[in-house]
Amino acid sequence: MKSPAQLLAGVVLGCLLDSSTAAVPPTRQDPVRETLFGQEVVDQYRWLEALEKDSSEVLEWTDTQHAHTRSVLDALECRESFATALRPLFEIPSIGLPRARRAMLFYTERTGTQNQAVLMSRPFQSGMAKVLIDPNSMSDRGLVSLDWWAPTEDGLQVAYGTSESGSEMSVLRVRTVGGADLGDRIDGKVSFGGWFRDEQRFVYGVLADPKDPYSRQWRVHTLGADPTKDPTLLAQSDPTRIPFLSISDDGRWLVGGVSRGWQANDLFIARAAEWARTGEFKPADIATSLDGRFEPIGVLNGRLYMVCTHESPRGRIAVVDLKYWPNLGPNSILTLIPEHPTMTIEDAKLSLERLIVTWQKDATNDIEVFDLDGSSRGHVPLPGLGSVSVSAEEDRNTGFISFTSYNYPPTISAVNWNAATEPPVEWARPKVPMDPSSVSVEQDFATSKDGTRVPYFLVHRNGLKPGGGGHPCLMNGYGGFNISMTPHFMATNWPWYDLGGVFVVANLRGGSEYGESWHQAGMLANKQNVFDDLFAVAEDLIKRGWTTAEQLAVTGGSNGGLLVGAAITQRPDLFAAAVCKVPLLDMLRYDQFLMAKFWVPEYGAPADAAAFGWLLGYSPYHRVKAGTHYPATLLRAGENDSRVHPMHARKMTARLQANTSGDATNDPIMLLVERDAGHGAGKPLTLRLAEAVDDWSFIAWQTGACRKPDSPSAAGASSTVPGG
Repeated sequence: MKSPAQLLAGVVLGCLLDSSTAAVPPTRQDPVRETLFGQEVVDQYRWLEALEKDSSEVLEWTDTQHAHTRSVLDALECRESFATALRPLFEIPSIGLPRARRAMLFYTERTGTQNQAVLMSRPFQSGMAKVLIDPNSMSDRGLVSLDWWAPTEDGLQVAYGTSESGSEMSVLRVRTVGGADLGDRIDGKVSFGGWFRDEQRFVYGVLADPKDPYSRQWRVHTLGADPTKDPTLLAQSDPTRIPFLSISDDGRWLVGGVSRGWQANDLFIARAAEWARTGEFKPADIATSLDGRFEPIGVLNGRLYMVCTHESPRGRIAVVDLKYWPNLGPNSILTLIPEHPTMTIEDAKLSLERLIVTWQKDATNDIEVFDLDGSSRGHVPLPGLGSVSVSAEEDRNTGFISFTSYNYPPTISAVNWNAATEPPVEWARPKVPMDPSSVSVEQDFATSKDGTRVPYFLVHRNGLKPGGGGHPCLMNGYGGFNISMTPHFMATNWPWYDLGGVFVVANLRGGSEYGESWHQAGMLANKQNVFDDLFAVAEDLIKRGWTTAEQLAVTGGSNGGLLVGAAITQRPDLFAAAVCKVPLLDMLRYDQFLMAKFWVPEYGAPADAAAFGWLLGYSPYHRVKAGTHYPATLLRAGENDSRVHPMHARKMTARLQANTSGDATNDPIMLLVERDAGHGAGKPLTLRLAEAVDDWSFIAWQTGACRKPDSPSAAGASSTVPGG
């Protein structure tokens, strides 16, 4: 909410709305009344749950909402300056971590104005890189994306998945390194589980019924065979239990299990040769119905390596000696690297002779290399506090790492795992049209409602200090599904920094920053902790003089969109504006749409009396109250979203508009439903740029930051790839 002084400042800064901005029309109410566990619940906007293809009324209503939103956003005079400043930042090239296969390297790259990244291949030692798969050539509008890719061990062919308009319904094909597609095609949101050693068969997951997200099966396909006759090894039998399966790199073992939410899974292993000989899939159980995750890393020298959180919430590395197969079970799991007292295992990879562990401490990463007996070989030198990703292969002692931070562009370096403590050799680093060192990164801690210490990152231009009336500030968080918010380079934040804006990332409970106990402290009945953590960080920023409630905006997507919805309904006094993307908001009906039953282990089932209580307690849609001055809010959804249904954003928009005491001119409630996008994956550059211009213009206007940012020069924006 803005004071008169802020509104006046908006005039001075040239970011006021045009006086012709149209008021949003009222939305038809058609109340549906239900009595749930003794409580009457009224839903005035149930009719907005239909997709546009199924309801002309929803289509027309959305068109009306879009017209209102565009009348607001297009009138912001700062739009043009943001568009000018942001375009070269979106055109900064990007390069993915390479994978080595025999004498070949494979990696993704996006350059200049390309909408989508392409898959490149090149000889490992020297030679020119060439385009192997270009999804940009598959759509005039850049709406086809490359979802995943997996080369064979000999590097002569690649299985890959593409989907369109953000649907994530991957279609599998196989292409030779010569550039020709084979005749094999498999539809149905396909995921990949690895190649057999004969390079003619592979394991894959697919929806048996593409319309049923809970029908995943794992099958084996032989090149040239009819996919409808592929043998099924594993099938989903429960919406909340997700099967997984892969074949080990040595081709001898089929490793799989069933995930029970994001905190636990069962694990088994079977001999691939025995299945191929008999046609019977008879795995030996390693862990069943135990609390904790058993995440396979790989099989090397007859031992299965895994990350285990059972009785070790920060994670430990464990091994199973497969010479005892099939007589395995929990007692066969032996600890190789014990749980660390202060760090959490984020990831682990195997090389020919080494085990590479990525640790996480206070939401930053460290890499330690171990012998296969668990002895430490030392830590890989990193440029500073940031995030790393590792590429390692079981047939070689060399690999790659990618390092990034808020003021460090993602840089790929080559590493010899046998000389881990030697500095990595830079392999690829994008040239960027700004000075990354012009931005400072701090880590601070807030105290949550129950006394928990909550870390957060604070990013701003050099020399900016707290006080002086505060600064425009944008907060971001997630807090769920065991996902950490670690530092990464965000070039498109630079116009915000140039305006004197502060960017904050809060590491809330529900993530994996401090292990499984941190995750469980923010799920199910503990979900309110996540929201309290966010409020604590916001209040800490205000207390320390970095910002004020009139200058503070919050943004988040998916589960982070739920976070934003909770923020504006529980603490509307704390935020001036919100951008709520592909959100979950109606928590009493969330599990009735798309693939949302997968998330019952994280949130709870509304049909359960206990879960109903806590879900109703924080469900943003149900917490909207008449006469409340809600922050200006921009809600976003994707009509093709296969994860979170756009009904959440539609219904919330209608309910907020009907109940807010704010006016549509100064504190608008707005909706944008992207009809060529889904949950966010695969969105082309053109749509991402348009979205960023809208979001930043809106945030800058509402926080009083809006003036024309300097447009950084795009000169020299290119990437350096050896031999490419």
